[in-house]
Amino acid sequence: MSVPASLDAARAGEIFERLLVEHGEQHWWPAETPFEVMLGAILIQNTRWRNVERALGRLRDAGLLGAVELAALPPETLAEHLRPVGYYNLKARRVAGFADWYLARGGYEGLRLHETAHLREALLAVDGVGPETADDILLYAFERPVFVIDAYTRRLFGRLGLLPEKAAYERLRRAFEACLPPDAYHYGEYHALIVAHAKALCRPRPRCVACPLRSDCPAGGD
Repeated sequence: MSVPASLDAARAGEIFERLLVEHGEQHWWPAETPFEVMLGAILIQNTRWRNVERALGRLRDAGLLGAVELAALPPETLAEHLRPVGYYNLKARRVAGFADWYLARGGYEGLRLHETAHLREALLAVDGVGPETADDILLYAFERPVFVIDAYTRRLFGRLGLLPEKAAYERLRRAFEACLPPDAYHYGEYHALIVAHAKALCRPRPRCVACPLRSDCPAGGD
């Protein structure tokens, strides 16, 4: 299935402006360091952000938010800190493995030297890092203009009739990047606004009456 021609720069820009008026600037991703962004991108898999915040808070209180500290931590101790996010034994192994990988490649300063496509390929080779997680890291930790596709993006733009909701990840990512100027800050704000809108209004059971996109949404009714 091809991407509909109706997803163009003008339509994408209009949606962004309406979401910005509705929800305001999001200033996402909330983190104190790039490595904390990466850690959050791994922990958010199959859980809610408030659970990630609880786990990160535990690690912060224990002085364990750095890659060196996490790599040296016994697996069972790390798993206990990650208990709020669910699948904590699996995620502990993935976090420890990611910390080892990160340190072996020179940390942030070493990784930032790589061009985007090469860095993305390297991230995707790490256990537990799929396309969405890799793109979260590229966009929010390394400030690379890579658009993140998630379930919220699929839901919103599928309901708007602008994208096939179940299309392959890469096809959807390229569709957005073809419509938008390559600006990491703009990509980050756009993605964060989509998330905010999907949580507030475009829910599994949507609140269409209050939606600023309703007039142009086939799923929103009259």
